[in-house]
Amino acid sequence: MSDTYTQIVNAPLVSSLASSLGLPRPVELDRFSAGEPVVNGPVLTGAAPDGSLRLSISRILDSIAAERAGTEGPVKALVFDATGISDSGQLVELQKFFYPGVSRLGPSGRAIVLGTPPASTGAVRAHTAQRALEGFVRSLGKEIGARGSTTQLVYVEPGAETEIDSTLRFLLSPRSAYVSGQVIRVGKAVTATPELDWDRPLGGLTALVTGASRGIGESIAATLARDGATVVGLDIPAAGSDLDAVTSRLGGRSIALDITAEGAPAAIASQLPEGVDVIVHNAGVTLDRTIAKMPEERWTRLMEINLSSEERINDEILARGLLRPNGRIVCVSSMSGIAGNSGQTNYATSKAGVIGMVEAMAPEMAKRKGTINAVAPGFIETRMTAAMPFGPREVGRRLSSLSQGGKPVDVAEAIAWFASPASTGVNGNTIRVCGQNLLGA
Repeated sequence: MSDTYTQIVNAPLVSSLASSLGLPRPVELDRFSAGEPVVNGPVLTGAAPDGSLRLSISRILDSIAAERAGTEGPVKALVFDATGISDSGQLVELQKFFYPGVSRLGPSGRAIVLGTPPASTGAVRAHTAQRALEGFVRSLGKEIGARGSTTQLVYVEPGAETEIDSTLRFLLSPRSAYVSGQVIRVGKAVTATPELDWDRPLGGLTALVTGASRGIGESIAATLARDGATVVGLDIPAAGSDLDAVTSRLGGRSIALDITAEGAPAAIASQLPEGVDVIVHNAGVTLDRTIAKMPEERWTRLMEINLSSEERINDEILARGLLRPNGRIVCVSSMSGIAGNSGQTNYATSKAGVIGMVEAMAPEMAKRKGTINAVAPGFIETRMTAAMPFGPREVGRRLSSLSQGGKPVDVAEAIAWFASPASTGVNGNTIRVCGQNLLGA
């Protein structure tokens, strides 16, 4: 759906007035197109004294043939290694780097800070200083979001310095257009990172995507197929014709069933006799009402679709040993599961449960040499949001640092990053795809 407000405030005769009135003027975000470089412009790097990631950052920038920025001129990305900050007095290193750097950052720019997980520092002052990075990154995102630029904090566990390739590539690129103000944790690899084609990292792999017949699910399926996966799309029988159209276009195949039906997990497993590499739990519904008007059947129906069915499918696939080595489970949660939302007690409960499932399963998945992560979308332009009343729809669009709604492909790109065989150190994360929505953390 077109964003009429954005078109009006950016029109030549209106833009100056909108600017003088302080109205948000969303910029068109850079998004990924095949054949483009990872980062289209110079990258300025910096580090606090004793930073541990200088060599890793340099190696990755060399591998993507990134242009290094000089002392003057515009830049596309700012990358700062803050791992060496061990007390509050050293936080001034952030100011020293970003004070001159931010003014050079162009539209749809990237600002990335890399630190050490506070709990891994082993010292009170170092823990304090590293935790302070979150406040800096989130505030910076709100300062530069009007330009379509984003900020991220990547905590890198000691010993995981070689595991940041897929994460830094994703965050530097237009694939992360609608991800901002997030805290990402990279740990030691659950298994050896394989050699792969970065243009088709999922080549030769099989991905199961639930709710794949339309909207975000269709975009997830298309993005994983673009990256080389053979997609097995799943949706309810009533959506069978739409599902078949999607999977046939992508060279995949379909499974038409109700994931809440008795025996559904076993039926899904029987359709994957040779195993699966990526499972994307995208299927979900909203059945909104306040708790005072929420009958038990309405509550239970949503919980079965959004949460309980995912648990049963995971149990079945793992019990049968069908998730292949270096396998991925990726779940779709929601901003509502983090911040809550009036009239969505059932939905928010289910999506918070998804986050809990990711947290609880991450250690077990690591033992199985796999990972589990989640994305939590904010306001995404879909048929569902297009049907919202004008007022709530406009508020939903503007209530973020980027002052606009996201696209289904923004969710799909984050899932593709989690799904990559190179993301072996990314486990137990829930990342919001919300343009740094101003509600919640």
